[in-house]
Amino acid sequence: GAVRHHTSVDLNDVPSLVQRVRECRSLPTSRLALEYLILTASRTKEVLEANWNEIDEPNNLWVLPAERTKTGYEHRVPLAGRTKEILSQAKLLTMGSELIFESPTTGKALSYNTLLHLLQKRVGSTATVHGFRSSFKDWASETTNFPNEVSEMALSHKITSSVEAAYRRGDLLEKRRELMADWEEFLCNPDPKIVSLDFRARG
Repeated sequence: GAVRHHTSVDLNDVPSLVQRVRECRSLPTSRLALEYLILTASRTKEVLEANWNEIDEPNNLWVLPAERTKTGYEHRVPLAGRTKEILSQAKLLTMGSELIFESPTTGKALSYNTLLHLLQKRVGSTATVHGFRSSFKDWASETTNFPNEVSEMALSHKITSSVEAAYRRGDLLEKRRELMADWEEFLCNPDPKIVSLDFRARG
């Protein structure tokens, strides 16, 4: 089908937007779910249906089973400091639920529209929730030295070439741990260094 362009947030605006998500007047579960989605660069459905039995605490991983991913492969997401904080806050809100981000009103998963409404109406952004994955990709490509396949695997993209398929076998977990910790640091640093995306200015 046609490629849908998801409006993404300018890279340098994402940290202040994360701050506004934390402070906005919305249900705590919704705020935590959106921040978790941004920090893990995950797809909306993956976060909305996230289940406590997918969290591997000893290894600081969120393990999505194959049937829950778009690629049909198991996807392991490294959890850094703030992500783990979000999970412990969510645990207090959803005592006894299997869902990590259960809606307090329905007792079911939050809806797609909940996160979009929070982003656009409460925070006043014109971006789409999916657009944060593009912001993450821009950040990884423009500002880090991580090879492309590391951010592609972090985004759980289908890897086509045989060379990259070989990488998938090892799933580059330790590299991705570093990548996600750096992303979290960029997002949670109240005074992020502005990243210039204009390479021509450098001569």
